[in-house]
Formats: sequence, C-alpha cells, structure tokens
Amino acid sequence: MTINDAPTPTAVDPWPEYDEEWRRWHRRHEEARADPHGFLAVTGLHWLTSEPQRFPDVPGEWHTGEGGPVVALGGDEELTVDDQPVRGRHVFGPIAERGGVTVGIEGGVLEVARRGGHDILRPRHPDHPLRVAYRGTPTYPPSRRWVLSGRFVPFDDPRSTTVGAAVKGLKHVYDAPGRIEFAVDGVPLSLTAFDGHVPGSLSVLFTDATSGVTTYPANRSLTVGAPDEQGRVSLDFNRATNLPCAYTDFATCPLPPAENRLPIAVEAGEKSPYERLATDRS
Repeated sequence: MTINDAPTPTAVDPWPEYDEEWRRWHRRHEEARADPHGFLAVTGLHWLTSEPQRFPDVPGEWHTGEGGPVVALGGDEELTVDDQPVRGRHVFGPIAERGGVTVGIEGGVLEVARRGGHDILRPRHPDHPLRVAYRGTPTYPPSRRWVLSGRFVPFDDPRSTTVGAAVKGLKHVYDAPGRIEFAVDGVPLSLTAFDGHVPGSLSVLFTDATSGVTTYPANRSLTVGAPDEQGRVSLDFNRATNLPCAYTDFATCPLPPAENRLPIAVEAGEKSPYERLATDRS
C-alpha cells in the first residue's frame, strides 16, 4: 500500500526551507503509521484474565496472572517467538507497564502487552481494511505562527499524574517532570509534560478549541526537544499528531491531564482522520 493520496498542503507563509523539511517529516510519519504491522493493521483488542479463553483472530488459549501471559497452543497452532516456532504451552513472563512483545502469527503478528495494569493481545494483519484503504491524514498548512518559544519549569520532584484513556474505565499513570510555559498572542499558557521517547525530550498531550471541530476530540500529542541549560524549548505545533485512538477503537491511548485543555484554537498539525469523520457521519 502507498499513501500517494496523502495531503500536501501549501504553507501559509513564504517559508520554503521549513515547509520542505516539514513535508519530509510528515511523509516519514505517515509511512510509519501505515507500516504493514502498525496501528492501522490492528484487528482486535483482547483483555486477558485468569480464566483461560480463546479469541477468534488469535491462535491458542490464553490466560494471565502474577507470572504474566500464558498461551496453550493446540493441534497445528503455532507462534513465532524470537524467530523460533513455538507449539504447546508458552509462558511470556511478567510484562512491564506500557511494555510488550511482538510474536508472529499466521498472516501477521501479535502484540502481547500491558496497559493500565491489564495484559492485552492485539493482532495485526497487513490486509486489515483500515490500513489497506488508508489515504493519509489531513493537516493544517504549516505556519511560522505555530513555532513558539517556551520555558520548561521542572517540579521539585516528578509528579505522579493519573489520566484517563480512550478505553472507558482504564487509567494511565505517568511521572510528570515539570510543565512548559509559553504564550500565544500575549495569552500565558502552560502544559504539563511527560518524559519523551528520546532521553531528555518531553511529550505533551493536549486538547484545544479545535478539538471536536476540526481535530480529533480526545487528544493530540506533541514531542518537544530537550530543554537547554536555561530551560528554553521550542514548541512546533505544526507537528502536533494524532494518537492511534484517532483511527481505531482498538487503542488504549492516554487522555491529556485536565490542565492541558488549552482555551485557544491551535490551528496547526494533524486534523481528524478521514476514517473517523466518516464514522462520525454514519
């Protein structure tokens, strides 16, 4: 599958170097999203309990407990674990929160993970219609207006922060190292930040006045580079992206902390996916 139909907006500002770099970044982001085993390929979300159970799109009978997920494969059923075929009984061991392993199954892969204190299974098949029909995500045109300077203010100690999730009743807990202060048109604002994937970087989840209008209602995400020695950071809202829950109901994405609901319209970054808009209209 290709995403040749992905939108290629024209920049509002005559800012060719940034605009071209943004286009390259966005195309890489789209290609990763449409990976054969990415989130668009997820076909189910299964919650493991202490009671053994089978699922229609996953081989074996599964349960979990203090020792982590366990599968009992019968007959010709097979998994591929660390490139080796596995049959019979297999113990995965305890899985860390927000951790997981990926194993091979017929026609795809299976994610065995832990989210919100629960062990889950998520099969991924490249031929899933959501992935096959994906045509890119609409965006606002990149604009210099939304590349902002900010200041990271660390908390005395990281604050344990509990947030909701795309799945009703599920909770996520993160340690927040501090907040980012910035201003838009003279209006002072701040966002509680979590640790990013790259050591030293930060990640913020937020909603704003566009949420539920032109952007996905529940959340958007922004990665912020590591603060300098004076705590200065750059917030490029042109790179605000959707989380997997914007595309599929099989995601467990965290929601923003209450204080990250911005009162302004951040008309930058990714908009609601075409697929979600079609669902909302049906």
